[in-house]
Amino acid sequence: MDNEQWQWQTGRAWYGIGIYHVTLTIPSREPLFGELVIPDNDPAKAWVQRTKFGDEVTEEALRINHYYPEIRVIQHCLMPDHLHVIYYVTKPLNKSIKTVIRGLWQGVKKIGRAYTIEMSEFNPDEMDGDGTDRDNAYPSPIFTELPFIRPMSRRGQLQTMIRYVQMNPERLATKRLMPELFWVQDNIEISGRTYKGVGYAELLQRARYMPVHVRRTMVEEAIHGDDKRLRDYMNSCVLAARKGAVMVSPFISEYEKMVMEVLLKEGLPFIYIADNGFWDYYKPQDCLFDAVARKQVLILSPWEYDAGKKHVKRAECIEMNKMAEEICKEL
Repeated sequence: MDNEQWQWQTGRAWYGIGIYHVTLTIPSREPLFGELVIPDNDPAKAWVQRTKFGDEVTEEALRINHYYPEIRVIQHCLMPDHLHVIYYVTKPLNKSIKTVIRGLWQGVKKIGRAYTIEMSEFNPDEMDGDGTDRDNAYPSPIFTELPFIRPMSRRGQLQTMIRYVQMNPERLATKRLMPELFWVQDNIEISGRTYKGVGYAELLQRARYMPVHVRRTMVEEAIHGDDKRLRDYMNSCVLAARKGAVMVSPFISEYEKMVMEVLLKEGLPFIYIADNGFWDYYKPQDCLFDAVARKQVLILSPWEYDAGKKHVKRAECIEMNKMAEEICKEL
């Protein structure tokens, strides 16, 4: 559908018309929903062979329209240990989407309890003489964490999220086929700092490095009509990369991001400094994921992962630009 037709977050917060990305995860990360199949070792052909349990959980998530006709499913994807669903709330609800999803969670928990009892084949006759269960015969619950709900508030997010959901099997297959590029590498020492990294570590062995840092004075000049210095600098970054320099930057400003877009398009190597660390199941964002798979980028971060982090602070921006300078001088 044409995303120009969507209405966005109107009415009371969480009650109104809107689009929501919901992720239901098995906290233990056991592949209970299915098995990833990679025909011919080609990630583009990857798909998930569902278990009966995975089928039942998926059906429960897609059945939401039976209870709430104003909610439609736009996209979904079942993975071995989690489920993605994009819901479109077409009319204001008389209860919040959080309450609706909590009801969905209760439904899948019920399915999970039935599954664990079936798999454990619990038999009361096998209890010890004192009436206690033997080896914790009563199974632990599968779902102990509420699904994650992400509202979409900007145009353009929908198509990006649909692509993200659709690409999940291919991305997981890529990670499994190229683990050396996607696991988190520890203790990367550069100029007295310790980084963790994901990506093509051999980029640290190149001969020449150059930072990408658009200065505020260049932007101010461009705002006042003279953009020559800004354009010349951005062009010089691309030309240096074409001549073999590895570009290094957190790529914070819109102009630095434009440089990164050209590097990505032309397959030129760069080191990306991230403002947050890497969690256990870290996966680079869309464009960086593909660049990692092509051995085009190394992502570095000196920080531990912070699940609550939402915005980068100015002090962090200054520090990351300093790191880029250090890396270029040290390597």
